[in-house]
Parts: sequence; structure tokens; C-alpha cells
Amino acid sequence: MLLAYDSLTGNVRRLALELAGQLGAAVVDVRTQAPAHEYLLLTYTFGCGQAPDSTRNFLDQHSPLLRGVVASGSYHWGNNFARAADVIAARYGVPVVAKVNKGGTAADRVRVLTWLREHNRYGTLD
Repeated sequence: MLLAYDSLTGNVRRLALELAGQLGAAVVDVRTQAPAHEYLLLTYTFGCGQAPDSTRNFLDQHSPLLRGVVASGSYHWGNNFARAADVIAARYGVPVVAKVNKGGTAADRVRVLTWLREHNRYGTLD
């Protein structure tokens, strides 16, 4: 399974690249690349809890391959913290793998890595 990410400030990009490095997984930037097969989406939350336009545009074209979602946000948004994950999960019927504050913590990375290892159907993560 590959990792598809959308990043505004670089937090999500860094998280995706770090996870990919630990797993030997491929990554795609949703703004410039298309997924070749199943993917975990990592994105940020925009405004008061929306998924970014770039993420929505990507999903309009590539949602059949979506298997789960991780969203970044900031705790200061309260109930809207990383809400993009909830919006995407509800619309596409996939699990929220994690909600992370900005670039995430070590515990967040372990949670996502564990999920990826448990849901890897192909024996490799590329």
C-alpha cells in the first residue's frame, strides 16, 4: 500500500516521508501524482474542519483505491481538530487511522505503522 499525502505547511509531507522511509513504501503527492494502487491518505484539515480542495479533487478521481485516512490539525480547533479525517471517512466508507496534531508524535507514527502493517495485502508496501 502506498502513501498519498497533501501538505500545506510541510507537516503532513514530513510525516508521510518518515513513515514511507520506515516501511520502504512509495509516496505520492496528491497535487502532482496519481496512485498506482491502494493507498492510505494523509492530509491536513483546512478552515473549520474541511478537507482541502486539493484533497477533494484527488479523491474525486482516485477514491476507489482509498483504504484509510490520517488527518493533521491543531488542537486549538477543539471539536474541529483534524476533522477532515471524519469527513473523508464518512464520505468514502474508510477508517480514520489517526488524527495527529501538526506533524504527529512518535505514538501517532506507531499507530499508523501498525495499521499499515496489518492492512498490507501484498507483502510489500510499494
